[in-house]
Amino acid sequence: MPSLFHLAFHVTDLDVARRFYGAVLGCREGRSTATWVDFDFDGHQLSLHLGEPFKTERTGRVGDQLVPMPHFGLVLELPAWRAMADRLQAAGTEFVLPPQLRYPGEPGEQWTMFFCDPFGNPLEVKGFASLEGLYAT
Repeated sequence: MPSLFHLAFHVTDLDVARRFYGAVLGCREGRSTATWVDFDFDGHQLSLHLGEPFKTERTGRVGDQLVPMPHFGLVLELPAWRAMADRLQAAGTEFVLPPQLRYPGEPGEQWTMFFCDPFGNPLEVKGFASLEGLYAT
């Protein structure tokens, strides 16, 4: 079994977090208390704790664009990526970078989108025709 990733970070409202991570992103809720809630983020564990979200800046240069740093996200096969993009668009999500193709025809060709959760935590979701392309050079 592959290793799973765990990330814990701050949000300011657990009910808002439940709506975004649960209803919009489609994450299954796990354990929770009055001060934190866990989500199944495509098999990985996110632990959202009440507190001040981390500071981010658009300092990550990817091609001619600056993306928020730090950020986290998922790598999905293209059909799942498209389904997530559709859910985000239907929910009226404001994108940092809208769904788009990056590196067309090159090794590592991928679809990508950047957006923030309601607390300003930036996420990137990448889509690949085959996950084997993730580390293509």
